Amino acid sequence: MKLIRFGEAGKEKPGVHINGVDYDVSGFIQDYNAPFFENGGLPHLGWMLEQHKEMLRKVPEGSRTGCPVANPSKIVCIGLNYADHAKETGATPPAEPVIFMKATSSITGPYDPIIIPKNSVKTDWEVELAIVIGKKASYVEEADAMDHVAGYVLHNDVSERAFQLEMGGTWDKGKGCDSFAPLGPWLVTKDEIADVNQLRLWLTVNGKKMQDSTTANLIFNIPFLISYVSRFMTLLPGDIISTGTPAGVGLGFNPPVYLKPGDVVELGIDGLGTSKQVCVEWRRG
Repeated sequence: MKLIRFGEAGKEKPGVHINGVDYDVSGFIQDYNAPFFENGGLPHLGWMLEQHKEMLRKVPEGSRTGCPVANPSKIVCIGLNYADHAKETGATPPAEPVIFMKATSSITGPYDPIIIPKNSVKTDWEVELAIVIGKKASYVEEADAMDHVAGYVLHNDVSERAFQLEMGGTWDKGKGCDSFAPLGPWLVTKDEIADVNQLRLWLTVNGKKMQDSTTANLIFNIPFLISYVSRFMTLLPGDIISTGTPAGVGLGFNPPVYLKPGDVVELGIDGLGTSKQVCVEWRRG
């Protein structure tokens, strides 16, 4: 299944994407939140679609698309998880996964604008495959990790490099700014992805290809990441793990290239759809 959420920011309703058409399922499902995943919402939704698909209403044309997951408790990100990206940033590929957190207040829909933060001069892009947790995970064995996956989502891990790397402390300063986590358009359930380790992911800026790689190049694979992260924190239903970005970020160019107001970022992953964000200048209020 491909799950969507649509409507005004903060007032999104659940829907599904079937054969190119978006349908409203808010009459059957409250939202794609932690209780939904925890209490068997996915199989119930599948049954409901089989039994009552003819009753579904189409989503009104022109509706905004929101993040397909409602109120995740956390976004856990993995840094330097592609060797080519580590090399372009001058970093040594890590012996163990690099973990940082992204503020949930940075979440936006897949077509919402990227807001260049106040005083930013180094806002950058990162196409990433993100995992959505479907079942509580704590000290999970790698062999059992996939049992805890609900599905996958396209993520642009927008980053401000000066905040991240030049201001001391952790990376989080440059990762959690408002609008820095466009997610979607869909949450694609894991049964729809034949091989998550063979997905092409790409990103363009103003039509120019910047990133073009495959998840086959991940240093640490998905089952290992879920098991590893669950050693340090309990993963709750609806939580998101973003698995890292390949080479081609703005920081890696010589000289570096960064986003500015008016730039258009487009990205996609096989089977997970595409998204598009226009960069805008920060304004108070």
